[in-house]
Amino acid sequence: MAKQKKQRFEGIVFSTDADFSYQEAEEYIETETIPNEKQKLKVLLDRKARKGKTVTIVEGFVGSDEDLQALAKILKQKCGVGGSAKEGEILIQGDFKQKIFDYLKINGYGVKMHG
Repeated sequence: MAKQKKQRFEGIVFSTDADFSYQEAEEYIETETIPNEKQKLKVLLDRKARKGKTVTIVEGFVGSDEDLQALAKILKQKCGVGGSAKEGEILIQGDFKQKIFDYLKINGYGVKMHG
């Protein structure tokens, strides 16, 4: 699947108006990552819309996409499985709720277990 390039500017491609200023797309603005202890993460399991396969979801991450990807990489390595991360949510293939919860707790994240 090809990666989709995010547009930096909304709507206008070119303007002949000398005083025109581009409006940047809101989704393009990078969010600053808050410290681990101020994160309010939720760890839960999900089977819906996944062909009966279980995934562990970590949601509520506030920060840059690079930091989200880095945390997801660490969690995938700790569990020895694949997964993905986007829009403040990390999906880990399989039931690793307790293992992920323990790792996040030890590393100072504010974390709760649901379900």
